[in-house]
Amino acid sequence: MTPLVLGSTSRYRRELLTRLRLPFTVDAPQVDETPRPSEAPADLALRLALEKGREVASRHPGAVVIGADQVCDLDGEPLGKPGTHARAVDQLRRLSGRTAIFQTGLAVLRPDIGFERALLAPVRVQFRVLGDDEIERYLRLEEPYDCAGSAKSETLGIALLDAIHSDDPTALIGLPLIRVAALLREAGLDALRHAT
Repeated sequence: MTPLVLGSTSRYRRELLTRLRLPFTVDAPQVDETPRPSEAPADLALRLALEKGREVASRHPGAVVIGADQVCDLDGEPLGKPGTHARAVDQLRRLSGRTAIFQTGLAVLRPDIGFERALLAPVRVQFRVLGDDEIERYLRLEEPYDCAGSAKSETLGIALLDAIHSDDPTALIGLPLIRVAALLREAGLDALRHAT
């Protein structure tokens, strides 16, 4: 079987990819994630997914490589990983009572056959109105400083939301597995045939 490499440092993506029951390794991409001037959140997520995939594929030319990135789009402004408590508070205050689009960029590459595909899996997320005490309590309990938009919907962050609209249920967590499985099939790696 062609080796599979996940080009990501995200523990969430690693956990999600195990659901397909394909053996894989992880290689951390070395990519500058700074947005370009006036770069739209969707363009940023797609560009970073491709850059991460290409950078890792350069070290694994005989493998199928997955690259991914996620950016929270709040009215055209990109919100990435907050990194700090203060930035997370700011993000959640701004998201309170509003709808954001979480743009998950996905790239699948197989250099040995010249295969490269990239796409977006957008998820509309409606936040309920949040009080400062709720934001503080959530951040103390969850510490989602490595999550775009400061909300982990797969755990307690679901209590911050009114609705999630998506056609790929794992996209919001960071890896749209319906689309991953489809692109892997195109690259010659079928999860149903190769799962262990």
